[in-house]
Amino acid sequence: MTEHRIVVLPGDGIGPEVTREAERVLAAVTERTGVVLRFEPYPIGAAAYHATGKVFPPETRTAVTEADAVLLGAVGDPSLDRAPRDQRPEAALLGLRSLLGAYANLRPVRARPVLASRSPLRPELLQGVDLLIVRELTGGLYFGEPRGRYGARAVNTLTYDVSEIERIAKVAFEAAAERRGLVTSVDKANVLEVSQLWRETVIRLAKDHPAIRLDHQYVDIFAMRLVVTPAAFDVVLTDNMFGDILSDEAAVLAGSLGLLPSASLGDGPGLYEPIHGSAPDIAGKGIANPIGAILSGAMLLRHSLGLTEAADAIERAVDRVLDQGLRTADIAGPGEQAISTAEIGVEIARAVREEAPALART
Repeated sequence: MTEHRIVVLPGDGIGPEVTREAERVLAAVTERTGVVLRFEPYPIGAAAYHATGKVFPPETRTAVTEADAVLLGAVGDPSLDRAPRDQRPEAALLGLRSLLGAYANLRPVRARPVLASRSPLRPELLQGVDLLIVRELTGGLYFGEPRGRYGARAVNTLTYDVSEIERIAKVAFEAAAERRGLVTSVDKANVLEVSQLWRETVIRLAKDHPAIRLDHQYVDIFAMRLVVTPAAFDVVLTDNMFGDILSDEAAVLAGSLGLLPSASLGDGPGLYEPIHGSAPDIAGKGIANPIGAILSGAMLLRHSLGLTEAADAIERAVDRVLDQGLRTADIAGPGEQAISTAEIGVEIARAVREEAPALART
């Protein structure tokens, strides 16, 4: 029987609520596969700070580097908004990504017809929307030096080198080869020298992938096209800050931030998390949408453990539950009754068990 160590970082706000349901569903899908997932919780973010005085405690650092995969809820707490930079929950998140060498952030976005009414876009614009944002995650403006506050002046530095661009572009081209064969590289090469290097490097690397079509878009134009012709895109390649902004914009295509998962891959264990934040205003109310966390669990099975059939089973179970009309508050339409975070987790786990007999034992 194969055993895998999954370090769970529930974090802040709604993080513990949504990771609890992701664990429930992961446990259900592995019951009949011969795979054992050992979930080990560790603190991070504001929760860790209030307990230990550090947002990224040493024991958490050690645990994540020794894990087979890491499942993260969310970090962020208004009580620390004015804290020094290294004491804010976001510092823990950046440190976690850097420690794991997780340079490639994969954010799939699919518009489900059953949820078309929950998007502000017209339903006809959502037909066929199925894209993957490939975001560089450990470089760029968030990590560049120098940075800091200097009285009435503040500085952040945008920097990339060729090797950083090459490795993330390779991820995008390889992903496109498994999809529809189109990479759209998003930059600001008409203004920024860093983007000019980005574009030149991507063009050069594209020669190694002749079957893949390559398109370039300036970020401002792409932001407009993403909500005007979203079905035109397949794999979207972009840098750290642009990817951060554009993937949140893309949430309107799916209908809610709560629906979208992500995987951060690189040199160490994979890191999996929903793209939403800690949402402290709804924490503890049992109304958060755990589907993004649950689908992050599916990505964990696929990318870190190689359990493709089990990952597919979770994704089918989510679709089945949504097709049945079950909704959390964020995606409930007029006249639809919302169910709780735990209730939709239970329903997805039940649907997964119905899929489980078809799964091959490992």
